[in-house]
Amino acid sequence: MQIKSLKNDEYTPSEDTFFIADYMKNEKGDSALDIGSGSGYLTKLLYENFSLVVGTDINYEVLKHQTYKTKNLVCCNGSDALKIKFDFIVCNLPYLATDEILDIATDGGAEGFEIPKKIFDSVHKNLKENGKFIFVTSSLSNYQKLVDYAQKLGWKTRILAKKKLFFEELILIEAIN
Repeated sequence: MQIKSLKNDEYTPSEDTFFIADYMKNEKGDSALDIGSGSGYLTKLLYENFSLVVGTDINYEVLKHQTYKTKNLVCCNGSDALKIKFDFIVCNLPYLATDEILDIATDGGAEGFEIPKKIFDSVHKNLKENGKFIFVTSSLSNYQKLVDYAQKLGWKTRILAKKKLFFEELILIEAIN
């Protein structure tokens, strides 16, 4: 799969970001990771309840121009560059089912699974025992395939919430290691 281009280098929070934020505001612990930090909105929220917070994004320009400025940012794919384990990991996945990756912030590849699978593989090595990983996906992708893959990695999964939008349903999933 070839990545064609980036639409822009600045992201603003959208409906799915606020959906995740509603469910993570009460999470607490020592360490948290926001994969695909984008605007920095979720990363900034994590600073309220965690001692160590790290945000990653595959796009360096996005990290440089975050709308919500944060510290401890790492430019990498998923969490591949990190060698520490986290209590809590959050990711607003690129979940849209696409034939090619035109926008790395939203396009998930075949069935909306290809890119999220790579992120799950990196999360697997960075999630503490009994750690929690929450992610959002969509009814427009094969979200059951994502849930099945999370369970294959040994995580206990459950749907935390669903939110109906006019063209899709957002699905927030929790996976515990």
